[in-house]
Amino acid sequence: MTDSIEVPTNFIRQIIDRDLAEGKNEGKVVTRFPPEPNGYLHIGHAKSICLNFGLAESYQGLCHLRFDDTNPEKESEEYVRSIMEDVQWLGGQWDGEVRYASDYFDILYDCALELVRQGLAYVDTQSAEQIAEQRGDFKRPGQNSPHRERSAEDSLALMERMRAGEFDDGAAVLRARIDMQSPNMNMRDPVLYRIRKVTHHQTGDRWCVYPMYDFTHPISDALEGITHSLCTLEFEDHRPLYDWTLDHLEGYLRGRDLLPARPRQYEFARLNLNASVTSKRKLKQLVDERHVEGWDDPRMPTISGLRRRGYTAASIRRFCDMVGVSRAGSIVDMGMLEAAIRDDLNTNAPRAMCVLRPLKLVLRNWPEGHVEQLVAPNHPQDESMGTRSIPMEREVFIDREDFLEEANKKFKRLVLGDEVRLRYGYVVKAEEIVRDADGEIIEIIGSYDPDTLGKNPEGRKPRGVIHWVPATLSRACSVRLYDRLFTEENPDKAEGGFLAAINPASLTLCAEARVEPNISVAPESRFQFEREGYFCADPDSTDAAPLFNRTVGLRESF
Repeated sequence: MTDSIEVPTNFIRQIIDRDLAEGKNEGKVVTRFPPEPNGYLHIGHAKSICLNFGLAESYQGLCHLRFDDTNPEKESEEYVRSIMEDVQWLGGQWDGEVRYASDYFDILYDCALELVRQGLAYVDTQSAEQIAEQRGDFKRPGQNSPHRERSAEDSLALMERMRAGEFDDGAAVLRARIDMQSPNMNMRDPVLYRIRKVTHHQTGDRWCVYPMYDFTHPISDALEGITHSLCTLEFEDHRPLYDWTLDHLEGYLRGRDLLPARPRQYEFARLNLNASVTSKRKLKQLVDERHVEGWDDPRMPTISGLRRRGYTAASIRRFCDMVGVSRAGSIVDMGMLEAAIRDDLNTNAPRAMCVLRPLKLVLRNWPEGHVEQLVAPNHPQDESMGTRSIPMEREVFIDREDFLEEANKKFKRLVLGDEVRLRYGYVVKAEEIVRDADGEIIEIIGSYDPDTLGKNPEGRKPRGVIHWVPATLSRACSVRLYDRLFTEENPDKAEGGFLAAINPASLTLCAEARVEPNISVAPESRFQFEREGYFCADPDSTDAAPLFNRTVGLRESF
């Protein structure tokens, strides 16, 4: 999980170091990553994955993957599979089998009954609207439910009827009896159990009552022996309920030998990325309303979307290290994420040439039928990556943007009547142009200097160097040019809502592109297409229909 870079300390590492020095938890470090399977993971989750799995690895501890599957209406096996794939791809290695909160439904239910027996929970049969009104708000204290003094016997009986399916959804809930006057809204008799008559993706129709996250979380941590339960800052106000739950159930769990360690919750700042949204609800809206092509659309900030775009696991881990771990909330610039993949691919991606908008150049003095194999390095700074052979023939494609009929001296590409060098090849000159019926240039007629391979022409200086591919021997391909999905730094604050900030130019398709004939088109093959940027072969890419996605440009240009 950890790359070969020095990871700076942070407040969580300091806490762990202190706990280990004091001999807490028998010297063990056990963390967990507990995603809810109600969508695909995004870049914010990557920070949590790197933190939890990275700490476990650093301290020779364990990290669990546990699905918080307490809300079956919004969950699915598709999300479970995608999350497992993303965690593994990022390098997370969980201990033992994948765990589910639903594995503990029996124990959780028993714990709920125990709180009722202790006089610390009661069944409330008011409507959700009545309960919400009585809870008050930050300016108005809560009011006790008329069912707050319901006896333990009555609440236990009602709980069994709830479990038996005798009540409709929303007709009854189990609430903790804490403090309706608490300034912390989470402590105003929170709901612990509610009725949901839906099929669960793990337990089927066995249950129709489901525990709330705030009740499930601390008990699941305790059952698994989690020592350091790491959450983002929005759960800071939930920590008193986390502790209250364990304070009142610790004896019960220990008595049943179900408490290997008393977990503690610590909060860190979540990763917020500008020019993006990381709300699962909003990401799902983008998918459902077909603003994007799916959860793994390369414009999405999901881990699967970033992977499809060409981001490497190492670059995302590096980005998370660059962001760091603290309690200070901040918004990270998208440019930092792009810099992380740019640095990775600059070092590791082999070079190739791809012409996105082909314009034919015919070299009239090139021998008919002759093909010459030119040698080019796979990486200009890394000889160990070897070389490749590029066939040159009488007709080549250059990029349409690399030719002008007339231009000033600042234009370092091909101009009618002037010369450039074809990268790794000869100096060529544009001498004539051919137009179609609409007056569009469709072909350039020119010549090459056979005495300029690997050396400059005598007495003259070409304008510059341009990339190219052979016309008949290159491979036809499609190239998707992705840009940022939103035009606003903060899409959530855009006038008209985040959907109004969608970038209409976030995807451009170059359907007639041409690429060198010998490069790999296997999915996730990555390249620097010279002068164009870094690209990745899409999962749908095949030998018959190569498809490449632009990962990032050679430099920031948004």
